[in-house]
Amino acid sequence: MKSLLIVCDGMGDRLTDGKTPLEAAKTPNMDKFAKKGITGIMDTVRTGIRPGSDTAHLSLFGYDPFRVYTGRGPFEAAGVGLELKRGDVALRCNFATLKNGKVIDRRAGRDEYGLKELTREVSKIKFRDTEIKFKKCAGHRAVLILRGKGLSSRVTDTDPETLNVPPARSRSIDGRPESRKTAAILNEFTRKTEEILSEHVINKRRKLPANVILCRGAGTKPELESFEERYGMNAACISATALIKGVCNSIGMKVIDVKGATGHVDSDISKKAKTAINALKKYDFVFLHIKGTDEASHDGDFNSKKEMIERIDREVIGPILEKVKDTTIVLTADHSTPISIRQHSADPVPIAILGDVRTDQVDKFTERECSKGGLNRICGIDLMHIILDLSDRAELFGA
Repeated sequence: MKSLLIVCDGMGDRLTDGKTPLEAAKTPNMDKFAKKGITGIMDTVRTGIRPGSDTAHLSLFGYDPFRVYTGRGPFEAAGVGLELKRGDVALRCNFATLKNGKVIDRRAGRDEYGLKELTREVSKIKFRDTEIKFKKCAGHRAVLILRGKGLSSRVTDTDPETLNVPPARSRSIDGRPESRKTAAILNEFTRKTEEILSEHVINKRRKLPANVILCRGAGTKPELESFEERYGMNAACISATALIKGVCNSIGMKVIDVKGATGHVDSDISKKAKTAINALKKYDFVFLHIKGTDEASHDGDFNSKKEMIERIDREVIGPILEKVKDTTIVLTADHSTPISIRQHSADPVPIAILGDVRTDQVDKFTERECSKGGLNRICGIDLMHIILDLSDRAELFGA
């Protein structure tokens, strides 16, 4: 059997006025999925660990993030087609807004107006013995690559990840000359971006100026076995998010771009679902990633998240249930992003699997109902083994 993994980014949540967004949403197709399948809850990385989207997906694909993860930056770079060389340091970046020297919006209002022009200006920044490559990703995000001798990823972020404070000063984590040099470059880079962008004509026209670049997640190129080598399946990824595409690129999945897929709440998820259905004709394993639920969570917008879940139910799960047969289908999230805290949490996520499974008594796809299911509580690193077994692709262990 073929396999389809559907991940709704950040869909898990905590209670707001007695319900999670998933519980408040009308989801007849997800509920049908749960009723016909087997359900449970899942710690995507490890119990009590708050997963990043990158470490969560590595784990869901069966790669132990505690062994192979080198930082977020390299996956962002891979997601926008930037090749890393040995010794390069890559970082994930945000266009952000400063006022009186303090960060008032880490995403510059999520407004993309003029960011391509601002990217060209940032790309002109030069250092004496270190080359920089800077490229815009989706939305307010970008990637920075530092290339030169004597660099290290053992540095802290310049993104303070909070508001009404100045950009953070990068510092060496290990005290070595390479990391001290890299931290100094990052601090100078931050200063130069503020200097260049603050007076740029584009920022005179924006509602919120994108007048500084904040960096985080420094890392070097990871060494990863390909998905096909590991599992004997050719695989495709359908995502609009550079980070996720980067993870998939790094393990050799074919990334299929979809016109109109933005990674935001306005994404054409119906077209993404159709693309996933068609991809199953060619690929053994198809991964479908939907980002909008996480975006609404980070914005603290309960109703937007609820509406996004209802769109996924209507535009993605409904057509897949109707058209995909003889396939192991998994519906889950990569992590919880509670509205109450607007960031990732360690709360386990709901999971349902449809196919050659033992059904349970659960008939609603929600966090609390799935916790009663036959899968019980599993870890993300084990999901691929479960998929292989249910798809009759697992090898016998022992005689």
